[in-house]
Amino acid sequence: MHRLFWKFFIVVWLAMAGSIALLFAISLLFQSPFEEEVAQREQALALDTAVQLLQANGASAATEMIAAMRRTGRDIAIRITLLGPAIDCALSDANERARSTVSDGNCYRMQIDGSVRSMISRTWPRTVPWLAALIAAAAAAYWLARYYITPVEQLRYGLRSLAKGQLDVRIAHTIGSKRDEITSLAHDLDITATRLQELHIRQQQLFHDISHELRSPLSRLQAAIGILQQNPARVTAMIERMEREVERLDKLVGEILTLARLSERGTPRFERQTLDVIDLVREIVEDAGFEGHARHTKVDYLGVDSFVASVNGDLIYRALENVIRNAITHTAEGTTVLVTSKVEGHTLLLTIEDDGNGVPEPELEAIFQPFSQRSTASTGAGYGLGLAITRRAAEWHGGVATAKNRTSGGLRVEITIPAQIGNTSLS
Repeated sequence: MHRLFWKFFIVVWLAMAGSIALLFAISLLFQSPFEEEVAQREQALALDTAVQLLQANGASAATEMIAAMRRTGRDIAIRITLLGPAIDCALSDANERARSTVSDGNCYRMQIDGSVRSMISRTWPRTVPWLAALIAAAAAAYWLARYYITPVEQLRYGLRSLAKGQLDVRIAHTIGSKRDEITSLAHDLDITATRLQELHIRQQQLFHDISHELRSPLSRLQAAIGILQQNPARVTAMIERMEREVERLDKLVGEILTLARLSERGTPRFERQTLDVIDLVREIVEDAGFEGHARHTKVDYLGVDSFVASVNGDLIYRALENVIRNAITHTAEGTTVLVTSKVEGHTLLLTIEDDGNGVPEPELEAIFQPFSQRSTASTGAGYGLGLAITRRAAEWHGGVATAKNRTSGGLRVEITIPAQIGNTSLS
């Protein structure tokens, strides 16, 4: 990751340094000769003016003019030197920076102080701002590299931790309060890690629950075999007991396989048929009502007479049967389980209500998880897979299954079933 940092730094800095160097070169080519020429002409004009003033008004007037120029802040220093009698002016040399003139019978030499500046001396003061700009560019490039590469290093650390199975690693807090796409990516990575951790914990719990549920009937089978070995005369009773346990095992394995197939994503594993869902509902209500006679519980249906949909009949039957039988189990004795239906657009809404104790609010979502049992349940019957299958079956058909407590007591489960995927009517 350090290589990426330095690559980023060098590329950014070179781009900025190249721009600064280009501007500096342009300033030297198009500005320096002009400025130097102006300065030379200004010095020559000042020198000629001083010479004329000296000739006309004497050395004192020229000296006053030079002092006045200095007070104006102009960097033009002219030195006046008395050479001697006027004859000495014929022997003195003249150049662009010096003049000899006669005033009051004396020869004076007027010379601009200082030597002619070299190219380096003229250029160096101009380079200081540009060098400062290069240093500032380097600092800015370094800051940008750290700003963008450090979060990438954190992302790499987080991904590497996930690859190693360390699902409790979170990185968003290490990036700080930045608000950019990289920070959003870090938060998404944390959400992914949290989801993976939840799925991992749920998977472990699922394996534990499956093992526990399978162990119970297997233990009873082993006990029956042991009794049979000790007392062969009880063969008939033990065989009946073993058959019941095998049926329980078969039912449990069947529900686990159904739940696993419903949980898979990708290619559908169930065939669809066009049928009337209300016919299935009436059949389940009739069978459930017969079972409820023992507890003086009635099961009534109110709603639409027909709803034709493209569904898997077996899944819908099991999904509805699980909810209605669950309602019969938990409703108060002598009450009525009410099944209602209505059509909203191209979707069937089924509602199952009981008069039981309801479910604690924190457990309303948990009851749809595999091997979940109500904390208020008075019986240990079932494996806690029924409502999980109901929700998965509803989702497989493009619908939903939810639960909430009734204000008057009891539980209300709502299931939606579209006519077909895409909510397109089949009529």
